[in-house]
Amino acid sequence: MKRRDFLKNTALASSAFLIPSFLKSFEAMAGNEISGYKNLVIIQLSGGNDGLNTVIPYGNDIYYQKRSTIGIKQPDLIKLNDIQGLNPNLSALKEIYDQGWMSIINSVGYPNPDRSHFRSMDIWQTGSDSSQFLTTGWIGRYLDSNCAINKDPYTAVEVDDTLSLAMKGAKMKGIAVQNPAKLYQSTREPFFKELVHGHDDAHLNEDNLGYLYKTMIETYSSADYIQQTSKTYNTTAVYPNTPFAGQLKSVAKFINSGLKTKVYYVSLSGFDTHTTQQNQQGRQLKIYGDAVAAFLKDLKQANKLDDTLVMTFSEFGRRVEQNASNGTDHGTANNVMLFGGKLKKAGIYNDAPDLSALDNGDLKYEIDFRNVYATLLDKWLNVNNSQVLNKNFAGLDFI
Repeated sequence: MKRRDFLKNTALASSAFLIPSFLKSFEAMAGNEISGYKNLVIIQLSGGNDGLNTVIPYGNDIYYQKRSTIGIKQPDLIKLNDIQGLNPNLSALKEIYDQGWMSIINSVGYPNPDRSHFRSMDIWQTGSDSSQFLTTGWIGRYLDSNCAINKDPYTAVEVDDTLSLAMKGAKMKGIAVQNPAKLYQSTREPFFKELVHGHDDAHLNEDNLGYLYKTMIETYSSADYIQQTSKTYNTTAVYPNTPFAGQLKSVAKFINSGLKTKVYYVSLSGFDTHTTQQNQQGRQLKIYGDAVAAFLKDLKQANKLDDTLVMTFSEFGRRVEQNASNGTDHGTANNVMLFGGKLKKAGIYNDAPDLSALDNGDLKYEIDFRNVYATLLDKWLNVNNSQVLNKNFAGLDFI
């Protein structure tokens, strides 16, 4: 098969669109001194995690009235104060909380909430209004804004096989890397190498074909940088034997080895708990809590925790009252959990959700999720949030 036909007609050509053109900069930066910039790690809990059974408002009788069979009993939960406590499956996070490395923001949402998984996730990933449909993600637009003003572009890595909308900008995109060694090996396959080294420079002037050639050349170069840099750090920390913990272990390896990436994105699914919620959510929360605790301790040991901020979100919470199947249905506002070594306001950031003033059975949001994003952009990533969120949002004081 001719090289041109291969690029036009094979899956490799289509997958190349996932690779951003700016990745060539990875190799150019390889020799630079490791800088002390800050890392942002975003954890997505997919399916709509039930925030009320994650951070339990046990001090409010309404909670037990509305959840007679699925409510977490007081003797079982981990009390944080006189009102709220953690799900017992998050026991690994109690030490993190006590160290001052955890902050819980209650009642986070947005106006006119949407209960569709796909639409609400799009809203969270793009930072849009509920009536607004954007094709770029908030992290992607952060990359775009920095490309315009910085000589060296900032980068974002999603530890997965595919790239989330959150990571896609108009000019720049993050890169999905599940395993840097496998990416490196794939780009060293003879046929891939022949395509990269044997192309005709005239092809680079053709719109689609030229773009494919350029991205493949840059991918080839970048895979080497990512692999060679990340393998310089050997992780000694013990992580749980779960795929999610493996993702966070990879992120820790990237951070601790000095990979010049500012934003990392990982996800954990399985939170759509319409039936038999306690067991299903409990399993997923344990996977989450154990992995996050191991990750934070790893970063602390490597003196990277002060330069790292972790944000966990889900596309929506669940309804306050349980359903007839010992589960919960799609709701609205939820909690956001933050972790890091330099939290300005650790512990519980604001009041517990008001269970007596509901909106048709749902929690009313008190903090717009874009206020959280604005804080991360302004105070952590050092970019004016209005450049990314399309209008200015007030920040919070958790960092």
